[in-house]
Amino acid sequence: MKRRNLLVGALVASLGLATAAAAQTEIKFGHVGEPGSLMDLSATEFAKRANEKLGDQGKVIVYGSSQLGNDKAMLQKLKLGTVDLALPSSIMSTMVSEFGLFEMPYLVQSREHMARISEEIVMPTLVPKAEEAGYHVIGVWENGFRQITNNRQPIVTPADLKGIKLRVPGSEWRVKMFESYGASPSPMAFSEVFVGLQTGVMDGQENPYAQIYPARFYEVQKYLSISNHVYTPGYVTAGRSFSKFSPEVQQILAETAQEMQPVVYEIAARLDTELLGKLKEAGMEVNEVDLQAFIDASAPVYEEFANSVEGGAELVEQARNLAPATN
Repeated sequence: MKRRNLLVGALVASLGLATAAAAQTEIKFGHVGEPGSLMDLSATEFAKRANEKLGDQGKVIVYGSSQLGNDKAMLQKLKLGTVDLALPSSIMSTMVSEFGLFEMPYLVQSREHMARISEEIVMPTLVPKAEEAGYHVIGVWENGFRQITNNRQPIVTPADLKGIKLRVPGSEWRVKMFESYGASPSPMAFSEVFVGLQTGVMDGQENPYAQIYPARFYEVQKYLSISNHVYTPGYVTAGRSFSKFSPEVQQILAETAQEMQPVVYEIAARLDTELLGKLKEAGMEVNEVDLQAFIDASAPVYEEFANSVEGGAELVEQARNLAPATN
């Protein structure tokens, strides 16, 4: 009996060690996107590709729908080492001021333009700034071109936004931009937006199609105004825990994140077409904004960015110069 108890004890101990080892190999990847969103599809494909390369060295597990917290919470957890990877977007401008470049309205003209900006500005200039702040950006993906929805009226010119209570992400520049347009913007966690719109706490919100449709905002919003006012990247970001992985695992994760960039662009372009059609089918009234009116109203935001962020004007000029030539 004593021998049997020893064997059972040894087995339990070995199982405990195996469980602990398995837990150590989990690579937690969090994001706020709903199932079917661009973030969800991108992170899932990344995990599939990375896990094929990792073998028994580790396994990427994706936690979407804010399961690990909102963007702010996940960035804090990256620093604590309790989340391994996250996919923040607009909020990065509140952590590193130079990332406010992507809060400038109508700056990024296309995905081809963004790919150039990523190579020429983000990786050599902005990524080191993020590193200094404790965030290790290993890939630049996409959140998308943003559109305006609301329950009051179609938005054609900035004047149509006057007095509209508009949910925006946690970015001071998004607040400043919509204040300059005449709206009443308020930051709110993405996970709270549906209820905020449903209860009338907010009249409207702004997001890419790939967030609007999966989050079912069409159920609580009547008007969709195609504005494309801001293009927001998504940043595959690691933190304190990244160093616990072997150099080989770190390399696999970084290389896979970078190889995903063109794949994400392809998924995003497809979703733009598919989801706009679905939003129309769902009954939303769709219109296009007066583009020049919004561009003209955006001048004060650029001026403030140039004055308040060191090197801001130069970043904007560099980004504009990377725009593909148009015929």
